[in-house]
Amino acid sequence: MTLLVTVFAAIICTVKWYSNAPDDPMKLGTLCLMYWGASIMWFVDAVVEYAELGAGFFMQSGSEMLNDLYLGLSVVALGLIIWLVILFIKDPKGIIRSVLSKQS
Repeated sequence: MTLLVTVFAAIICTVKWYSNAPDDPMKLGTLCLMYWGASIMWFVDAVVEYAELGAGFFMQSGSEMLNDLYLGLSVVALGLIIWLVILFIKDPKGIIRSVLSKQS
């Protein structure tokens, strides 16, 4: 389930990034790389787990699937938080800079 959640997030992010290419003012490319990296990590984890368990890999209980879903959503949320921090630091549109200069 973690693999599915991160792959869907990566695909959605990549489509949005590609529709705005070559301009990337919101740094969506960074978010795409984080999601694709997480997807590759979960894919490798699934391959190793399948190699260990065999067909038992597909016999998960409902609580295990729910835990995997929560973990996948947590990874997506953490990626969004990291992306927002990067976006606020880079401030591509200068919005934070202008707000801070008005207060000074």
